[in-house]
Amino acid sequence: MLKMKRIYFIATILFLSVPVWAEEVVQQNAVKQEPDQKFQGFNLQGYNEGGQKAWDVNGDTAHIDGDKVNLTNVVANSYGNQKVNVTAQKGAINQTTGEMNLEKDVVVTSEQGTQMLTDSLNWDRKKDIVSTKDNVIITDKDVTMTGKGLEAKTGLKSAKIQEDVAVTVATDPKKKLSADGNKVTITSDGPMTMDQAKSFAVFEDNVIAVQGDKRLKADRMEVYFDTQNKSIEQIICIGNVEVTQGENQSFAQKAVYKASEQKLTLSGRPKLIMDTQGKNGFSAFGN
Repeated sequence: MLKMKRIYFIATILFLSVPVWAEEVVQQNAVKQEPDQKFQGFNLQGYNEGGQKAWDVNGDTAHIDGDKVNLTNVVANSYGNQKVNVTAQKGAINQTTGEMNLEKDVVVTSEQGTQMLTDSLNWDRKKDIVSTKDNVIITDKDVTMTGKGLEAKTGLKSAKIQEDVAVTVATDPKKKLSADGNKVTITSDGPMTMDQAKSFAVFEDNVIAVQGDKRLKADRMEVYFDTQNKSIEQIICIGNVEVTQGENQSFAQKAVYKASEQKLTLSGRPKLIMDTQGKNGFSAFGN
């Protein structure tokens, strides 16, 4: 059975990968510079209302050009419920708006080891949105996720990968992700949306889930999680549903998989109930 904690690692890095900078005290290790100044070493820090450090940004060199500070070899950290480190070859901070842009070899790493790689990352302070138009690779011990274009709003604890989504999840954490039969791969044209607060993920447009010889296809796939048991609770597939296992194939307009019953119910052209526990039945995804 798919384990929710694997997806949660993904959700966590998306929701916490960039420090929450707004409405905090800021200190800089250099006095205010005149426009078009260059200097070695740059450090910017933010503190919460309790006086504890909330984040910091460091650069090898800084070039102040009006309200814009251009940095090289950027290293940033956030110190919240989970420490997160962000590095990039280049960065720019708008001192007026607080917006920050990172470019070239952007790497976001959580203290648990989950990592996100992309070519650029933008943070809009007013909207509290982090985003990129580039390809994204997110890895954890039991999960690999790729896609193009990312947008996350920390206040709503939600994130979206825009297109070309592929998620591979190990079904048994004791085995390697590359082991035969130990992975479920879900692909979609996108977007894919995750909502940590509501404990669900939605894949849209040409969604295909594959495990071994089992294949589930739909226009839209909603995955709901059981937060207590950290496992999949229900999968709802909507629109042009195809279920394939070996030579067997079924079609429907809607399919609902309930993990507690290990049953897949198909409705619309025709309506079928398949017992996934039987020897010749359609076995459950993730088992």
